Amino acid sequence: MVNRFWQTYRTVLFCRLFANYFALILIPVIVAAVLTNFFVVRLIEHDAERLNNTIMQHFSEQTDDTFASLERDMVNMLSTASIKNFSRTSGDPAELTQHYERIHSLMQQMNKLDSEHLVYKSFLYFASEDLVIDGNTYNSKDEYFQEQYLIKDTDIPSYFANFTGKKSMVFTKPHTVYERPPFTRDIVSTHLNTAMLMSYPFNSASPDVYLVVNLDLNKLREQLGIQEKWVTDTMLVDSSGSVLISNGSSELQPDSFAAMLHSNQEQTLFLNPDKKALSFTKSRFNDTWYYVSMINLSALMKPASTIRTMTFVLLAIFIVVGGVVSFYLSRRLYNPIHEIKTGLESQHKHLDDAPGSYCGNEFDKIKRFSRSLISKNKELIQTVSGMFPIVQEQFIARVLFGEYRDSLSIEYYAKEIAFPYKPVSAATVLCIDIQYYSPFAQQLSETSKSFMLAELKENIRKLSPALIWVCQTHSQQLSCVLHHEDNRLCDPTETADVIKMLLEHPYYKASIGIGKTVHSVAALHQSYNDALSMLHYKSLHTGAEICSEQRVWKERSAGDSFLSSQEVNRIFNRYKAGDCKNLLQSVFDLLDAGMRSNANAHQMKSLGTDVLNTWARAIESERNDFDISVHSELFAAINRCVTWEELRQTFREIHGVLFRTTEAPDRKQQFDEILDYIRTHYNEELSIEYFAEQMNMSAGHFSRMFKEEVGEKYVEYIAKYRISKAKQFLLETDLKIDDIAEQIGYWGRNSFIRNFRRYEGITPAKYRTIHQS
Repeated sequence: MVNRFWQTYRTVLFCRLFANYFALILIPVIVAAVLTNFFVVRLIEHDAERLNNTIMQHFSEQTDDTFASLERDMVNMLSTASIKNFSRTSGDPAELTQHYERIHSLMQQMNKLDSEHLVYKSFLYFASEDLVIDGNTYNSKDEYFQEQYLIKDTDIPSYFANFTGKKSMVFTKPHTVYERPPFTRDIVSTHLNTAMLMSYPFNSASPDVYLVVNLDLNKLREQLGIQEKWVTDTMLVDSSGSVLISNGSSELQPDSFAAMLHSNQEQTLFLNPDKKALSFTKSRFNDTWYYVSMINLSALMKPASTIRTMTFVLLAIFIVVGGVVSFYLSRRLYNPIHEIKTGLESQHKHLDDAPGSYCGNEFDKIKRFSRSLISKNKELIQTVSGMFPIVQEQFIARVLFGEYRDSLSIEYYAKEIAFPYKPVSAATVLCIDIQYYSPFAQQLSETSKSFMLAELKENIRKLSPALIWVCQTHSQQLSCVLHHEDNRLCDPTETADVIKMLLEHPYYKASIGIGKTVHSVAALHQSYNDALSMLHYKSLHTGAEICSEQRVWKERSAGDSFLSSQEVNRIFNRYKAGDCKNLLQSVFDLLDAGMRSNANAHQMKSLGTDVLNTWARAIESERNDFDISVHSELFAAINRCVTWEELRQTFREIHGVLFRTTEAPDRKQQFDEILDYIRTHYNEELSIEYFAEQMNMSAGHFSRMFKEEVGEKYVEYIAKYRISKAKQFLLETDLKIDDIAEQIGYWGRNSFIRNFRRYEGITPAKYRTIHQS
């Protein structure tokens, strides 16, 4: 019974799944297959026609440019002075020499024409003279056409008929040219050429000279070739339908082509009576020329037949795959349904709204659980909706930071968080910088500061909820996006004045930076950066203030934000002289000068940092107790200052830290102790650096102080005391001079004798002899 129910239910599932698959996938696939088979041929014809037109257009432009370039070269050739001044010679040697020079000049220019890709040979044909000039030689007409440019006999009459009347870029009929070595009768090869003629003077009905440029038709045919497998032939045809040049062996009926010109548009694909597809493009170089391409329809339509076959194969594959997938899913679909039902049965007491036994099949159980999930989902949606203001505020902050700069990303994220906005509207950013006064900076907790900022944001929003966006961009910085109304302009300065009244607070100083007005939400980061740059000019006065570009230029200060070299030297000199009190007073003088010149906070803090750095360098030069952590905290204290008074108080504290005044011992007593030490240890090494370090002085400072207290230099005092002890040893003992030098602290005999003679005027031995006798 159960197995029969299972098999029946699986069959029902299979039918339902396959029916859904048929409705959702197979029907669109069948419709797509029919539409593909119906429209694919036309689409392929259209695409092939467009591709063929593009290729033909490019090909015709390239060929026309070649002919146009050749025409320019021919005009330039005939415009040269050598042609204009070419005349019959009278036999005079000077004229004859000049005549040959002109001929050689023309030969050189003809060589340039011969270098063109399509040019087989070019020459000048003089109508009034028996002369032909090409790039290699000049001959009489008969000799030239018999030896240099031999034309097939049947083509000679039509060829020479062209050298009459005015010719302006006239093309001759094709003619055969024999290639043979000069003065021989052995024909090496033949060429099928056509010639381009131009006469000079240009507007004369009886020109003096014809420029003939013979084109190699074989090269022309190569250039006419289009490397597409469905193009069987490419031809150059005149308006009468005569084929001038053909790349293949196809034939074109002149009557059918003339009818085609009248009945069809340029660059359209059509069938001629021979069931051949044709397409033509008119030449820009010659209005009577047309470029014609012949299309192999079977090759062209091969993709269409391939696509048709593939559509039927794919349709069969879809049907087979749909049946297999439906059968597989019908076998496995009941397992998760049964597992869900079993799991819900164990939890039905938590899902039932009312007590009592539960009855129903597995689908009823799943429906009941779904209703419970929907209820919980509504609660979750309400929770998420309460978070939308926070998410939207964060979105505004990211726009201001420049993380979203293109309108597409802004539109996408705004839609995700249901944030309404106008992509294009004038807006201005106001940045509000909050700095807590020093008495309250440490007293207020972070929670209190957060509540104060939240209250401030809410008060600003109440001014105009629809026109002002407010967000917190940093821990102590708010940003307001002020939108200008469509019907009237909302002045950012007036709005800043209103917000300024909300910012008057005894706990903190607020500065409002006004950015430039932008005209799209994507450009708000530019206005935000301008507002931040305006905050760079905030002052050290108490109370709220507005920093706008107009105010900055009006109240700009010319004061320096760094110490001059004279001030630095003055600080070093005062410190060395021990005048630490005036160091603080000099800072107060700088602050007073900055206040009078209305200097901004950045300038004065930079100046204060420079002063502190100079103090630290001065102390470091005299003491070895430099502490990086302490000095870093001192620099940070300057940056935390909000008002002029806080800056003064900070420097008082810094001065007290750096120049601590302790009870100095009696200086005379210190030097008396040093003198006692010298008298006791006169025979040891007594360096001035040792005593200077003991008194926390530099060597130079110690030397100056020793002279002031003792009356003579440190080095002189030690030398004289040692000499006095030496005289005592000389008179009271029998020690040798070397031993006495060692006893009084000299390293050698010579230095002892030299110093003794310096102070006593005689050597130690002489001194002993004189006084002992």
